[in-house]
Amino acid sequence: MLERTLLLVCLLVGSSVVMADEDANKGALAAMDAFLAAFNARDANAQADTLNYPHVRIASGRVNYYPDKAAFVAASVANVPRLIEAEGWHHSTWDDMQIVQSSADKVHIAVVFSRYHENGERYVSHRSLYVVDNVDGHWGVRARSSFAP
Repeated sequence: MLERTLLLVCLLVGSSVVMADEDANKGALAAMDAFLAAFNARDANAQADTLNYPHVRIASGRVNYYPDKAAFVAASVANVPRLIEAEGWHHSTWDDMQIVQSSADKVHIAVVFSRYHENGERYVSHRSLYVVDNVDGHWGVRARSSFAP
């Protein structure tokens, strides 16, 4: 229900979207690519460096709050092995990224991503909304809301 509410708000506000200059959009998209590359490399520290804090993830009926890098790394070290064991996850890809809203220091990106087994078989795709912002010159993922478990 929360995901639907967030999506509805984005769609309603989307009619008055102000697009930032290309540098903001490029910075946000580069942060997204760095986020996924670090995740696929199973490098929790590198992935944590692609975030801005506090960081929030809304998924599976839960709101996960990470006040700082150490909290995110500790959770990631526990969660990635569970993803591998439960799903046979090997890597993920961005299938689609659409900038929904942006300003000079914050970009909302509607995403579709897929998860793959080691043999290259895609086994699931999910929609998400990512909020990427610029804090002191660092573009990082601030929040994400996903339909993924």
